[in-house]
Amino acid sequence: MDQISFDDFQKIDMRIGTVVEAEVPVWSHWVMKLIVDLGEEIGTKTAFSGIMKFFDAKDLQGKQFPFVVNMKPKTIGPEKELSEVMMIMAVEKDDEETAPVLFKLSKKVPNGTKVA
Repeated sequence: MDQISFDDFQKIDMRIGTVVEAEVPVWSHWVMKLIVDLGEEIGTKTAFSGIMKFFDAKDLQGKQFPFVVNMKPKTIGPEKELSEVMMIMAVEKDDEETAPVLFKLSKKVPNGTKVA
């Protein structure tokens, strides 16, 4: 495992966002497209997450999750859409057969709330 410095860790900006839209792109066999409201300061961003095998898009809508919001955007799929933020989840095994565990907040917080 590579180690990072505390200074590097402080560069990560993780916020709570609400999934306002979730869908499986027609070209996808693995990823789900999430439109996430990250509050007034950051706005609405798009995330692609490899979770469609384990979760229904409709079950994610309206739910809050942590996202890293200051990553460089990455192009995804044949239409070269941008994945602007990254959803954070727990992964027991890094394989395609084990479902990730999505974080669940104990109460609703304002979109854009910092994760510390």
